[in-house]
Amino acid sequence: MATPRVLIVDDERNIRLTLKGALEAIGLEADAVFQGEEALQKLSDSRYDAMLLDLRLPGMDGLTVLRQVTARYPQTRVIIITAYGTVEAILEAMQLGAVDFLQKPFEPPEVREIVSRALDRPEGGPLAFSYDEYLGLAQKSIAQKKFSAAFVYAHKAILVDPHRPEAFNILGGLYENRDQRKEALTHYQVAVKIDPAYGPAQQNLRRLNTKPYTKSGIVWG
Repeated sequence: MATPRVLIVDDERNIRLTLKGALEAIGLEADAVFQGEEALQKLSDSRYDAMLLDLRLPGMDGLTVLRQVTARYPQTRVIIITAYGTVEAILEAMQLGAVDFLQKPFEPPEVREIVSRALDRPEGGPLAFSYDEYLGLAQKSIAQKKFSAAFVYAHKAILVDPHRPEAFNILGGLYENRDQRKEALTHYQVAVKIDPAYGPAQQNLRRLNTKPYTKSGIVWG
């Protein structure tokens, strides 16, 4: 079996070196470039199993590169690199086909975990994660109090399957945690509409409509 190959695309030299070292430490082959145009040329010349792609690049921006990669090289799992707090940009990237994301600043163990997860797919199987996998990542992020990450993973789960209630309930809890009760109510109601017997959303709706109100006791699922 060939060693998995990863392409790193970032305009910061220190980040390229850090990522390359982190991946080579677990036996992966890693190439690094600093421009989107160069990345597309690399992909046209060789097969890469995964790509770490910064959204902010000189010249061709990361989202433009992502669109071309998902259209022309669907076998390449794209992991977005972005600055902390840019949730909207991450959501757009995930909608365009990115399978995961890495927020700066990051540590090598986190890099290895995310890339290994993206590469850990059966040969010939689906490249994107399943609904349950994204749901599990959202729940893990909540347990670690990484609520922005959970927000992204719950949205991605809904993109995979909008007909299940769990991710809508999680989004409701995340909105409630932000003190956005109107948005929380909407998402809890959607979860119950999808599955009237889904207990966590029912409990959250009852608590949300009880006076005096408290957001303590959100049921995540």
